[in-house]
Amino acid sequence: MAKGDRIQALLDEAKMSHAELARRVGVSTQTVWKLASGASQSSKYLHKIARELETTPEFLLGETDDPEADAPPPSAPRDNMVEVAMVDLAYGMGGTFLAEHPDSRMEEFPLSFLRNFTKADPGQLMIAEGVGDSMAPTIGPSDLVLIDRGQNNLNIDDRIWACAIGEIGMIKRLRVRGDTVTLLSDNANVPEDRAADGELHLIGRVVGKFSRL
Repeated sequence: MAKGDRIQALLDEAKMSHAELARRVGVSTQTVWKLASGASQSSKYLHKIARELETTPEFLLGETDDPEADAPPPSAPRDNMVEVAMVDLAYGMGGTFLAEHPDSRMEEFPLSFLRNFTKADPGQLMIAEGVGDSMAPTIGPSDLVLIDRGQNNLNIDDRIWACAIGEIGMIKRLRVRGDTVTLLSDNANVPEDRAADGELHLIGRVVGKFSRL
């Protein structure tokens, strides 16, 4: 039995879709499809795929016919763990270009930990790294910020937002007066800026930060 056939057989046995296995491993659905169909013969994620299918890379590679030989025990349930998108392209706290879509990966966090910052659906959350010092000392240059993309209305002044004007993204404190939005920096040395009505695109509200030592 070929590797792809073994992967597909284990998926069928577990009643797991290609998309679900891809989500658990952290790869694209296309990557799993290629492996299961035999279109691809190798993957650096094979050990992770084997773990999720409760078997071994050796079985998937055809080096053994026993799917349970030295297989890891079933993973303990992690009901309190949820996935949050980690965005590799930082939002500049001065400004950064957003011409390309940000690469991202999914990371697991305890839901109880996230609830310290927000009650939002985890699917609406993302984490990005700040760049620059315009929001210092509130947010440092290498701090990670937690962004709630479900919040996109400027209904309370002076909150901190991830936003964009054109293709330039930034993290700023926003204040609305009529048709004008003032972009404020917590760094006293950085002058305020303004955006006309309709010029500013809200990405989400910054609801927390994680500092690196």
